Amino acid sequence: ITDDDYFYFVHSYYCVPRDDDATVATVEYGVQLAAVVNKENVYGVQFHPEKSSKKGLQVLSDFVRVCKR
Repeated sequence: ITDDDYFYFVHSYYCVPRDDDATVATVEYGVQLAAVVNKENVYGVQFHPEKSSKKGLQVLSDFVRVCKR
């Protein structure tokens, strides 16, 4: 995944993590916001990986790989 890859966002709501260290990736979408968060064994994404073409499938595949550890 690179900074130039695009992912499918379709809403105007977003979360603001209480802990900045939980932010794994950000996106500029009018404002800078958390696109991926992680704390301990909990992960969340603010976009639709299943609708984000090959890169979205890569996100899901990478997530499965992390879960298998």
